[in-house]
Amino acid sequence: MPFVFSDDGIAAGETAECPSANAAVMRAEALSRKPGHAGAIAFSRTGDPSSGEFSDARLIRKFGDVPDDLSSP
Repeated sequence: MPFVFSDDGIAAGETAECPSANAAVMRAEALSRKPGHAGAIAFSRTGDPSSGEFSDARLIRKFGDVPDDLSSP
């Protein structure tokens, strides 16, 4: 999940699904370096997309300037 600069500070961008934790870390690092992005996080969670029920997200790694409160990625 990238974090982008906004008029109000920093806002969460759109999440992207990755096939593995390693892929998520590599994607987050790349996103954190894009112009206009403050940082990014790699996280994992399990769940059922058809029902919309997911477990709490588990932070794998963060890059750059991301909010301290990541309770709702």
